Amino acid sequence: MQTIVFIETNKSGSSREAIKAAERLGYFTVLLTNRQKYLHQRTEFPEVHQMILVQLSNYNEIKKNLSKIQRQGKRIKGIFSFVHSYVHVAASLSEEFCSSVVSTDSILKMENKVLTRELLKGHPNSPYYALYKPEDFSLENFIGQAKNYLPLIVKSPTSAGSKDVYLTNNENQLKLALQELLKKNEQILLEEYLIGPQYLIEVLVHNGKVHIVAIIEQQITLLQRFIVTGYCLLTDVNQRTYNSILETVSSILKAFQMKNGACHLEMRLVNGVWKLIEINPRISGGAMNRIIEVGFGINLVEETIQLMLGNEPCLTKKHSKYVYAHYLTVDSKGKLMKVTGKERVSQYPGVEEVYIKPRQGQIVRPPLSMGDRCGYILASSENKSEAKRIAMGAASEVRFYLDPI
Repeated sequence: MQTIVFIETNKSGSSREAIKAAERLGYFTVLLTNRQKYLHQRTEFPEVHQMILVQLSNYNEIKKNLSKIQRQGKRIKGIFSFVHSYVHVAASLSEEFCSSVVSTDSILKMENKVLTRELLKGHPNSPYYALYKPEDFSLENFIGQAKNYLPLIVKSPTSAGSKDVYLTNNENQLKLALQELLKKNEQILLEEYLIGPQYLIEVLVHNGKVHIVAIIEQQITLLQRFIVTGYCLLTDVNQRTYNSILETVSSILKAFQMKNGACHLEMRLVNGVWKLIEINPRISGGAMNRIIEVGFGINLVEETIQLMLGNEPCLTKKHSKYVYAHYLTVDSKGKLMKVTGKERVSQYPGVEEVYIKPRQGQIVRPPLSMGDRCGYILASSENKSEAKRIAMGAASEVRFYLDPI
C-alpha cells in the first residue's frame, strides 16, 4: 500500500489541505501528531487514514513508529511536513526511510533565522543584523551598542508567524524584549527595521530551476506584534518588477544551494532594493493554498507533494484573477459566545470562502502571533480594488460576541 506520512498538521490551512491532496492522489495517509485532542476529534479528519499519537520531540520514537508502519505492509513513499519546525525533521526521515529529492541541508538553514542570516552575511538583499549571546556580552554592554541602531526588530531564532518578534523603538523596549526572549532562547537575533511595501513570494525549486508561483502583497497591522491581516494575490506584476524579484529570489536560493523544495520569502522593497525579511522552507500557512487555487487554479500543496515524490510539478495557470484575503481579529480577550454574519456574507457575489477558526466557548484574544487570528474572508475579482472591497465589506459584517475575561 503506497503511503505518505505527514508529521503534524493544523486543523485548517495549507498543512491540512496537503493531507487531502495526498488522499486525492491515491495514497494511504498517515498522520503522526502530538496533539491529543485530534484523537478525540478523529471523525473530523476523514482524509487521514491512520492517526498515531507520537511525542514529536523524540526523534527515535518517530523512527520506531515509522518502522512499525512499514511492518504493517505499508510502503512509505514520502514523509512530509507542512508545519513550521517539523519540515527538516520530515526531510531527514524521508532520506532514511524512502528515496528523497528535497534539499535537507537547505531546509535546516531556512528553519533557523540565525543560520539564515549567517549564510547570507554580506548578501546585498539581506539586512544588517546582530546576534546577542549572554556569554559574549553583558546585557547592559550589548544594549549600549545596539541602541545606536534603533529602531530594531528583535526575534527568536526559531520564530514563525510573528511569534516572538518585537519592534523596539527605544532603549527600554529593547531591554524588555531581550529579557523576555532570553527566558526561552540562548541567543537572540536583532535586525534593522526596514520601511517599505512587503510582499510574500511563493516558490518551488525543481531540479535547480526556480519557479515563482505567486507574488502576494501583504497588509501588515502593527498591534502588539506584526500581524498580516491582508493578502492580495497579484496578477499583473510588470515584467521589470517580476524580473527583479526572480533575480533576487534566485540569488538567495543559490546561497542556500536549494535544488528541490518549496519555500516562501517575505521581502520589502527598500529604496528600490529588495530586502529579505525572512524565508521559510514550506508554503505559507493559513489561507495561502486556497488564495493561489482560487486565483490561478494551482493547488500548490499538491504540486509540492508531486515535486517531493520526484515528479515534475504542474504550475500552469488555469485562469488568473485577483484574490484578497482579509483576516479577522478581535480587540479584547474573552470566551467566544457566538459569531454572526458568516452565512449571510458567504452568499455575497465575489466571496469565495468565509472561515471562522475558534469554536464556541473557546478563549480568543488580540493577536500576539498569526495563530491568534480568528478566521478570514476570501474574495476574488477581475479588479484588484474590487476584490479588496468585497473582502473588507464582508468582514465588517462578521461579529464576534465575547464574554469578557
